[in-house]
Amino acid sequence: MLQRSSRNRMKKSAVKIDDAAHAIMETRSHDPFAWLGCHEHPEGGVVIRAFKPRFEQMWLLREGEKEERMSRVEGTDFFEIHCKKRDFKHNYQFLVVDKQGHRWQEEDVYRFSPMLGEVDLHLIGEGNHFEKYNILGAHVRKHEGVQGVGFSVWAPSAQAVAVIGNFNHWDGREHPMRSRGSSGIWELFIPALGEGEVYKYKIRPSSGELLEKTDPYAQQMEIRPNTASVVHNPHHYLWNDSKWLSHRSEKQRLDQPMSIYEVQLGSWKQADGNPLNYRQLAHQLAEYCQWMGYTHIELMPVTEYPFDGSWGYQVVGYFAPTSRYGSPDDFRYFVDYCHQHNIGVYLDWVPAHFPKDSHGLARFDGTPLYEHENPQLGEHKDWGTYIFNFGRNEVRNFLLASALFWLDKYHIDGLRVDAVSSMLYLDYSRKAGEWAPNKYGGRENLDAIEFLKQFNHLVHERYPGAVTMAEESTSWPMVSHPTDQNGLGFTMKWNMGWMNDTLTYFGHDPIHRSYHHHELTFSMVYAFTENFILPFSHDEVVHGKGSMPKKMPGDDWQKFANLRLLYAYMYTHPGKKLLFMGSEFGQWPEWNHDSSISWDQSNFMPHRGLQLMVKDLNHIYRSTPALYEVDFDSHGFQWIDCNDANQSILSFIRRDAHGGVVVIVLNFTPVPHHHYKLGVPFSGKYRELMNTDATTYGGANLGNQGRVCAVDENWMGQNHSMEIVLPPLSCLIFQPEPN
Repeated sequence: MLQRSSRNRMKKSAVKIDDAAHAIMETRSHDPFAWLGCHEHPEGGVVIRAFKPRFEQMWLLREGEKEERMSRVEGTDFFEIHCKKRDFKHNYQFLVVDKQGHRWQEEDVYRFSPMLGEVDLHLIGEGNHFEKYNILGAHVRKHEGVQGVGFSVWAPSAQAVAVIGNFNHWDGREHPMRSRGSSGIWELFIPALGEGEVYKYKIRPSSGELLEKTDPYAQQMEIRPNTASVVHNPHHYLWNDSKWLSHRSEKQRLDQPMSIYEVQLGSWKQADGNPLNYRQLAHQLAEYCQWMGYTHIELMPVTEYPFDGSWGYQVVGYFAPTSRYGSPDDFRYFVDYCHQHNIGVYLDWVPAHFPKDSHGLARFDGTPLYEHENPQLGEHKDWGTYIFNFGRNEVRNFLLASALFWLDKYHIDGLRVDAVSSMLYLDYSRKAGEWAPNKYGGRENLDAIEFLKQFNHLVHERYPGAVTMAEESTSWPMVSHPTDQNGLGFTMKWNMGWMNDTLTYFGHDPIHRSYHHHELTFSMVYAFTENFILPFSHDEVVHGKGSMPKKMPGDDWQKFANLRLLYAYMYTHPGKKLLFMGSEFGQWPEWNHDSSISWDQSNFMPHRGLQLMVKDLNHIYRSTPALYEVDFDSHGFQWIDCNDANQSILSFIRRDAHGGVVVIVLNFTPVPHHHYKLGVPFSGKYRELMNTDATTYGGANLGNQGRVCAVDENWMGQNHSMEIVLPPLSCLIFQPEPN
């Protein structure tokens, strides 16, 4: 109950409003704490001030004291009170009444001391605070004994920054932030807020209109088309994947099998035209991948993005999983569930560029902050995006922290870095005069190179067993070599050359393939210069390139025979494997991100047969060390015959680290060979592990009835040989049987 004496104290204050107060009212204050909150009064005691545009009346509440009415400064929305007691303590509260007559108690935001320590600010400034996602952004916390949310943002060129949200009717005057000086950090602790609160930052640049920006460090964002950030508390989720993590270093060694299923979550499977959520996807994807025999799932970007048509490659939320499919904890559940079912999860990560959306990183504080100021260095015209300024400490630290964040907070097993080529070259997709050379006059982006090396070093140092992969399409040397050997430090590199040459070869009519035999054999010239992944990714089945079966020549039977042969060639060629969703059963249409892949087709031949063959290939691959154990060394591969261009036949041996072998022979024409003589390393019986012409897969079932016997007769440079039936457009895999 309010005291009568407080009600009678209603005179307007005659205090003069100085420049500090005007700056608060005009949202241009860099130090609201200098005027608001509790301050010494020239006449003794203290004065407490608050700026509350939505409030009609305010009282000061102190433990053991009567309520004291605060005076409104005439003509303003400032309230103040002069407390003359010297023993005044700062743990006071306000009792407020808004213009609708609602009453409640609240803390004074401006009585709290700073949250960030000097060590944090120093590390941020020098670009070495790799866990700064724990302090920048919005975090549920207890500060000086009070529960609330701490907000922190980097905006060094801003004149003023404020937190806005539903809690203050999006009014930038109510919660101006404190500047932490030369660090460029602004911070504010707001009591009583909690998880789920929606917010943005209102930024006043040194010149120009006020900006409303999404939090660069937000760990959750609204679902598009809304663009606000959401306060998230990552400490609620309880993980259950300790068994996977404890063995991850072993599972992801380079001598282990790796068959990756590339997925775009929104179009993998839908229900009534709507994408599945993270938890539904966890169960259905994990079950499918276990059945198919995949070891890993690679997700096209789930880092929050505003435009569906970018497929996630134009990111605004480098610390937030997209809200399209659920909450951050739902995504944790997805990763956790996959791990519990022995499936690793990789994430596409995009440090090369970011979009120009007004609510995002672009011109964040009114200046080129995250992007390079020079448009020759800072703008990617092909994609309509900005390029990160890799030479700026805080920007580099932002990206490094993002990479480590996903490994830390989401237990991601590896990151595939998109568009690495665009990062390495200053003249990437630029004409003469459109790019600026480096300090040595070259076209290498020295800052980006150092960033990539630091990224790989940190990932491998802090998360042993985690994998980094580069989508790099040029001949840049030593991409997957350690940084201490002057390499970029990636674990593996996508083999774009192999992919292009192979698809070009398969696009030829078989009658002409003898003239293009080198397109298949050339890959072995450089196969062991890098740790390669062999990708048939989403990029190959969009934008008029045609689906996988449509790339193949001939009638439908030949198209699918060719496709079975293509996949078998990939699985037997040195290198880890990646296949995009829908390609495993050869859907006819190109991939469309707006709709589900064509699951109905997988129920019918020849799609069903192709899917079953990929399934068997995965399981054979995983159970046959010769197909994966020595992928990145020439000791794991030996040609039997690479020169039979006239018949378009290839044959080779794959070896494991302990002397085990498999023999592979591939026929790239529709001509069967009933008495094909093949050189082999050992005599005795050979089991036919795979015949892509099996009836089960949609073939004609021409083959060797499961076994062939080799005799002691030299052939093709081998000490032994065997006569086999080689079906048309087929791959056969043979394994010697124990004596």
